[in-house]
Amino acid sequence: MKKVRDPKDALEGLVPYDAKAIKADVVLSNNEHPDNIPKEIVSWFAERIGKFDFNRYPDPTARELRTLIAEANGLDASNVLVGNGGDELILDILLAWGGPDRKVLDLPPTFSMYAIDAKITGTELVSIPRDAEFKVDGDAVLERLAQGDIDVVMIANPNNPTGNLCPETLLIDILNASDALIVVDEAYFEFSRHTMRPHMDRHRNLVILRTFSKAFSIAGMRVGYLLGHEEVLDEIRKVRQPYSVNAFSQWVALKVFRERVVFENAIRELMRERDRIVFGLTELDGVEVFPSEANFVLFRVEHAGALWHDLLHSHSVLVRDLTRAEGLHDCLRVTIGSPKENSAFLDAMRAALSARRLSQMMTNGAAAEHPASQEEAGK
Repeated sequence: MKKVRDPKDALEGLVPYDAKAIKADVVLSNNEHPDNIPKEIVSWFAERIGKFDFNRYPDPTARELRTLIAEANGLDASNVLVGNGGDELILDILLAWGGPDRKVLDLPPTFSMYAIDAKITGTELVSIPRDAEFKVDGDAVLERLAQGDIDVVMIANPNNPTGNLCPETLLIDILNASDALIVVDEAYFEFSRHTMRPHMDRHRNLVILRTFSKAFSIAGMRVGYLLGHEEVLDEIRKVRQPYSVNAFSQWVALKVFRERVVFENAIRELMRERDRIVFGLTELDGVEVFPSEANFVLFRVEHAGALWHDLLHSHSVLVRDLTRAEGLHDCLRVTIGSPKENSAFLDAMRAALSARRLSQMMTNGAAAEHPASQEEAGK
């Protein structure tokens, strides 16, 4: 055989998700915690690593971790499902509730994996764009839900990459308006302190997604979890890969969650640094800054793609370029890093924008001195 059979049609034109591991001195592009887990926790693992059973399969249900998460949220372990990061759980939700002849409601600009996983699973994507301030168009959402054919609604809260919250009253209206599975992605809950958990008892169609990757410094472990009603999570368990969360990740997540209080000071420090980033960007001419309840800040600036290049190649500062994303023309997103990293970013922004203004002044000055040559050039 000289040829391989084509893959399924749904993959045509789909671009794999690529966070692009670009090297830089200051990396503020992936919404990671700037610090490793505390040294005392690292030492605890170091003292016990020799007794870890690497040769044994992990607990397929992560019961001990689920029990701890459930207790912290006033739930039963049956109301918690642990996955290989939030990404796996999003895919599992659409494997269970999506597919051919099913529809998922998306609210772009938002987390790109919702749309990617919809395409992978053959789920029809219904999009209702946010407004110019990235607010959810509540009237349009409720009107669309009234048609009765939406199976899943994905709502990031706070939204990534815009950082803003959806009003709780609107989320409740959405839950009341449909029997669709309403997934509220609370990946940045520890920074926003807003959660829909109090509404779970009254809404059996509510599922909450959270992660250990942001506030708890273990993005490399890939651990996320769902909070939901047992009968809903049981359906998602049917499509979940066995042993998807490895034993080491479960062990680390269990210890980190038990010691989660030690992360509180760092979380508060990141929120103060977020305010400093917002203030610093607001002071810069030509920069529009959007309010954030997460560990990142979205901002818009003219010729953002060129600025991203300047930050990286002239100052070795890497932020996320979102200029090609729907509704995010000329937008960049910066993760809140350490105080030193944040200062380096703000210094780089000032220098890059100053260099741009100087270049424009020189260009305009040359044009004023040689108007004839400019006229000839236009002929």
